Amino acid sequence: MKYILQTLGLVAVAAAHGYVDNATIGGKEFTFYQPYQDPYMNPAPQRISRLIPGNGPVEDVTLADVQCNGAKAYGTDGSKPAPLHAEAAAGSKVDLRWTLWPDSHVGPVITYMARCPDAGCNDYMPGSAAVWFKIKEEGRQGTSNVWGATPLMKAGAVASYTIPSCLAPGYYLVRHEIIALHSAYQYPGAQFYPGCHQLKVTGSGTTKPSSLVGFPGAYKATDAGITYDAYKAQAYTIPGPKVFTC
Repeated sequence: MKYILQTLGLVAVAAAHGYVDNATIGGKEFTFYQPYQDPYMNPAPQRISRLIPGNGPVEDVTLADVQCNGAKAYGTDGSKPAPLHAEAAAGSKVDLRWTLWPDSHVGPVITYMARCPDAGCNDYMPGSAAVWFKIKEEGRQGTSNVWGATPLMKAGAVASYTIPSCLAPGYYLVRHEIIALHSAYQYPGAQFYPGCHQLKVTGSGTTKPSSLVGFPGAYKATDAGITYDAYKAQAYTIPGPKVFTC
């Protein structure tokens, strides 16, 4: 009975908020880091996604946690690297499947990439260095109640991004997040749900993007897209830099 109650409690915790559960990359299926399972397995599963402490938010844009999540939980300057990479061609689409997202947590969905060293991402910790470029963003549709996060409020929904076709081949770290704005107009403000996974990008591209930003650093607590009142019918400006295009 004790075990059953503990299990039910774990399910209840896991049902709130959310994180990327799995993905299709380069035609292959990958299970992402499971915060309520992986820490208790021996040996630990080998993943392409970096550690996250759970399904809760980061609420301070000045913390290293806002980069990939996990810093506070693991005592590192950013989330601990994963051991593996997923291989995918530049120009190909990646499908990310979140756990069911709560319908109260409206907000944008944003994806960044950063080039890792030639040896790979599995020993790479960006710190707050300016290495990130934005590749996709989905905000509010006009002044409607439809947001980037809205499709993820249905079971089986997918958040997709396309690896820029002009990118030079190599290893890349992908930062994917939802910013929940349901309490942004009041303390503690917006909630950030970032996570990172590691790619080996193939192809014949030659571009290495410039105009890069750091995390923390790309967002300020006073940005209009972070202090925004989602309960008002008003235009929304997504925080961070412009989207990189080839």
